[in-house]
Amino acid sequence: MRHTEAADPDCAISQALAVVGDTWTLLLIRDVAGGTHQFDALQNGLGISRKVLTERLKALVADGVLEKRLYHPHPPRYEYHLTERGRGLLPVLVALQDWGGRYVLGDGTLTGTSTPDSAETRRVLALTGHRLPALELATASGGWTDPVAADRAWTVLYCYPGAYAPGTMGHPPGWGEIPGAPGCTLESCTYRDRMGEFAARDTAVHGVSTQRPDQLAAFADHARIPFPLLSDAGLELAAALRLPTFRAAGAERLKRLTLILDADRTVRGALYPVPDPAGSVEDVLSLLDGLRGE
Repeated sequence: MRHTEAADPDCAISQALAVVGDTWTLLLIRDVAGGTHQFDALQNGLGISRKVLTERLKALVADGVLEKRLYHPHPPRYEYHLTERGRGLLPVLVALQDWGGRYVLGDGTLTGTSTPDSAETRRVLALTGHRLPALELATASGGWTDPVAADRAWTVLYCYPGAYAPGTMGHPPGWGEIPGAPGCTLESCTYRDRMGEFAARDTAVHGVSTQRPDQLAAFADHARIPFPLLSDAGLELAAALRLPTFRAAGAERLKRLTLILDADRTVRGALYPVPDPAGSVEDVLSLLDGLRGE
């Protein structure tokens, strides 16, 4: 009898847990979303036995969550990648991480930032040296693009909770009372005003939030933002790098942080927490100068 047959047939939660309710299964999906695709790398990263890993991968392929892609013909070896069905689990992973960070590792406080000595901060700073897997984010113009610029030596990705144009559906009630949430407009406008300094350093600047592309377009037009604002509404970037989020007005929001990536997609610097949205731009320029001087 398949495991799904033992679950309540009319309960979507029960049916979903029959597919992904195992600890190893969710951690496998987490690591595949983060760019680990080969059997040995998955085993080494998780410390899982080969037998258990084989069983979990086989089940996830059978359930349409993962697909196998041949990368070595003789002997045949496969990589494992998320399917569309598997990518549909990314918001589940991000929500689980948010819940764990807030209620298990934290004290239950709703916050858009963290303390310098938190586990969350250590996780973000440990991204240095990590390579961002290939992915595309929606643009304000309605297209799709790689968050890492192909024509620059460096890319600054500054992630922020949300910025809105006047006259549109703006911040939810109580937004200003959430630590770390205010300051997104000031941060974006500071990057705008100092774009010449980034251009002189052969550096692209991309803003990233979980807002819809039309909201990004309205804000970019209002604030005269000259660089791309990208939408991670599908939480692919958040899941790939396990970026910290918080939930406000029924939506996951990226906490404010900044990453510097080189042309090889490797994170070379990370700023978190970011208590001063405008001042962080100067911090990023200083960090860039240090990296360029290596």
